[in-house]
Amino acid sequence: MRMHGLWTPALLLCLSLGEAPALTPSSEPTEPQDGATRLGLNSSEHGLSLDLPMALRVFSVDYHHVQAPFEIVLWIMLASLAKLGFHCSGRVPAVVPESCLLIMVGLLVGGVIYGVRHSAPPTLSADAFFLFLLPPIVLDAGYFLPGRLFFENLGTILWYAVLGTLWNVLGIGLSLYGVCVLAHSSLGDVSLLHCLLFGSLIAAVDPVAVLSVFQEIHVNEQLHILVFGESLLNDAVTVVLYKLFESFLRMPVVSGVDVLLGGCRVLVVGLGGLCVGLFFGLLAALTSRFTSRAQVIAPLFVFLYSYLSYLTSEMLHLSGIMAIVTCAVTMKQYVEANVSERSNTSIQYFLKMWSSVSETLIFIFLGVSTIQDVHMWSWPFVCSTLLLCLVWRATGVLLLTAVVNKLRRNAVTFRDQFIIAYGGLRGAICFSLVFLIDDFPKKRLFITTTIVVILFTVFVQGMTIKPLVELLEVKKKKRALPTVSEEIHSRLLDHLLAGIEDVVGYWGQHYWKDKFEQFNRKYLRRFLIREERQARSSILRVYQELERREQRGEEEEPPPDPRSQSRSLLPEEMDSIRRILSRNLHNFNNKQTPAYSRHTLHQDATVDGTRKPLRRHQSLGERHSHTPHTPWTQGGDEEFRGVERVRAGLTRSHTVVGSSPFLLDPPGPEHPLSPSRLEQNPTAPRAPKKLSFVLEKERQT
Repeated sequence: MRMHGLWTPALLLCLSLGEAPALTPSSEPTEPQDGATRLGLNSSEHGLSLDLPMALRVFSVDYHHVQAPFEIVLWIMLASLAKLGFHCSGRVPAVVPESCLLIMVGLLVGGVIYGVRHSAPPTLSADAFFLFLLPPIVLDAGYFLPGRLFFENLGTILWYAVLGTLWNVLGIGLSLYGVCVLAHSSLGDVSLLHCLLFGSLIAAVDPVAVLSVFQEIHVNEQLHILVFGESLLNDAVTVVLYKLFESFLRMPVVSGVDVLLGGCRVLVVGLGGLCVGLFFGLLAALTSRFTSRAQVIAPLFVFLYSYLSYLTSEMLHLSGIMAIVTCAVTMKQYVEANVSERSNTSIQYFLKMWSSVSETLIFIFLGVSTIQDVHMWSWPFVCSTLLLCLVWRATGVLLLTAVVNKLRRNAVTFRDQFIIAYGGLRGAICFSLVFLIDDFPKKRLFITTTIVVILFTVFVQGMTIKPLVELLEVKKKKRALPTVSEEIHSRLLDHLLAGIEDVVGYWGQHYWKDKFEQFNRKYLRRFLIREERQARSSILRVYQELERREQRGEEEEPPPDPRSQSRSLLPEEMDSIRRILSRNLHNFNNKQTPAYSRHTLHQDATVDGTRKPLRRHQSLGERHSHTPHTPWTQGGDEEFRGVERVRAGLTRSHTVVGSSPFLLDPPGPEHPLSPSRLEQNPTAPRAPKKLSFVLEKERQT
């Protein structure tokens, strides 16, 4: 007991250092452990004894224990600091897009790593991109997607995304195969399927790059939704085509039946992802209905169900992008109605933060991964690819728009077509897909060409698209949020057009939209939203939606252009403006124009150029009690009191002063409305009452 008491401080010291001693009974001897650095109590013939370490470590470093999370945090910190420095760099954001600067930071970091280690820096793996970095960006884009604009232009977006992608893939692939046949000496080992596979990945318009650039140039809402929606759904088509051509490459022989089955597979993958996203979206909405007693975890279900829909689609070899976009669009209106305002704010900021970090990491790793030893250069192949990407996209947009404009009410203008074709930026989608190609002799050439196309589109097209938008005077988006009155009138027009379509027997988009709203109001909202959260009035629901949009700051005003700021006026300019205003005010005061209010109506001038007198609207009782032959010189006080009563009944905005001389003075004896002329001609029009406001000083005199 005494020795136990003596060694208690030593045991506490060992526990504080993280090494607990091993106590063994004295009856069971133990072998001494390796390296006398381990502390323990062993039995001997003399009783308990302590094996003291040769050197006790007070401070140690174990980097391998925390290497993975430590490096991840460092990369995120580097990306965040680069983004922060970009927005604090003065006029740089007005000239250089954020994506360009982040890629340059990645190139710098990759060069430093290559110079220090004399080996290639780490690359962005396809699994890390598709499973961890891409889902937050797509989820953020789908959750805050403007639903009205998206569904009104859904046909055009699908037209561009599906047929436009097929046009680009087949055009680029077949043209590159022709280049390989012409340059047979250096590119003869590239087959047709390899060219089609490369065409499927290089035709992928990256939503990350498009979103990053188009958020800075502030184009109109219709153009933005066409470009962004096409890039969002374009990825789903390109990934499916990539996997299809990859399967064809692994087959010994490709028959016509395989091509037909491949087309069916494209439909199954797209529609399957749509169904998976719809299922998880409705499930998330139903779950949020029961979160009234646990609002803290309500935002968590938005992220979990969305990510689960993406992973489930990838597990079933369906379109994960279609699944997560459909899930986000489906659950949004029901989740926002069920959860509190604080939870909505948490969802918004977490999604924005998550997608912003993922986007920043993607662009930095694009720059880092460019510094590699696997590059292979071929002038004919690289230059032909770059030219063909521009040509086939431009021709595809022009041809498809010429067809779709015949079916649209608001035609896509030629300027918008140019921006759509010029805004086809490539990014991390094609960069990640090119590393998944099975090894063959020209894989390094495909990697080099993909990097060149990405850098060209992001730097050249991304940096010049804003000046082109200004040069072409492309319509910009409105800076202010729509008012409740605008929203109500917009919905009134929707109901009116739906009724017109129903009457004429035309099943257009307004007809189907009205049918879905009825189904949603009658079944879905009752089942997926709590009873106390259901808005009793559609106007109240519109107001709540506008309030949420205003709180989110969804329509952020673009920063003011320094070139458009007004300068201070010179003294001579101020004097000139003062003279102009004084002269106009003097002319206005001298101008004799009868005014009007709710009691008087402005009438047109007569044929001879004189104005007709203003008649005060009289009620039925006034008409019977009015004496038409009352002379102008009598009853002045009664008339003045009547005018004062009229004036007292008017508000400030209705007060009117009659400035015509005819109304201020009684007519002369030769005037057609004088009392003498009226007695001779009873059918002549009667003179109106004199509406004149007498100043207080004049009344006293």
